[in-house]
Amino acid sequence: MSRLAQRFADLKAAGRTALIPFVTAGDPNPELTVPLMHAMVANGADVIELGVPFSDPMADGPVIQRASERALEHHVSLRGVLEVVRTFRRQDPDTPVVLMGYLNPVEVMGYAAFAEQAAQAGVDGVLTVDLPPEEAEPFLAALRPHGLDPIFLLAPTTAEGRIGTICKVASGFVYYVSVKGVTGAATLDVEAVRSQVARIRSHTGLPVGVGFGIKDGPSAAAVAQVADAVIVGSALVRRIEELRDDPDTLLAQISGFVDELRRAIDGAR
Repeated sequence: MSRLAQRFADLKAAGRTALIPFVTAGDPNPELTVPLMHAMVANGADVIELGVPFSDPMADGPVIQRASERALEHHVSLRGVLEVVRTFRRQDPDTPVVLMGYLNPVEVMGYAAFAEQAAQAGVDGVLTVDLPPEEAEPFLAALRPHGLDPIFLLAPTTAEGRIGTICKVASGFVYYVSVKGVTGAATLDVEAVRSQVARIRSHTGLPVGVGFGIKDGPSAAAVAQVADAVIVGSALVRRIEELRDDPDTLLAQISGFVDELRRAIDGAR
């Protein structure tokens, strides 16, 4: 059983909803990423979603776009991100790590080389935003021998038949984008999320994570009542941006915010 499958099985047995925070590797600087990851786990994160910096992050709004820009200023590459995971694993062998990014850096490295090196570093899942399932088989074939879970996005506009297509090739969990638009955009409609999550569950037994539009404890608690995982990105990255020149305060604030989200999610269940 993969680390992701084990983590979700343990959470289900305990009647808990997963908290999955997102940060961009190398933001605000490469030295702070691993301490940030450990701080989030210590304060209740169940899975870490780690962004791979990219020059044209089309699915992301301004907040996460700027995070990529800051990381790229430090020359953080895909290989550098794998080294971050490898360093994280020296102290934490258990918390699943999912890479979130775009296909181009993976293609430059090569699917087989990426899969082998990602698995060796301790990566558990890979979400490539711009890789549709119809074109994913060569990539999936490279991931399978190494036990890496391919994570796919589902949107409010995803047609019924396409939900089935995506769920057939996904593993680990499926990621439902709760709002139309880029990360950090729009307002969350929890009743619409409830309906869509039920529709997705009719196609798969995989856990359903919900992200985009979750900004604070109350919105996290609301989503926790309908989803298997609450994914929080822009709200965290905005705090990192505001405190990027004060690392000690940054770590304290992120720790406190993740703890707030964890308490809200647990209280909802």
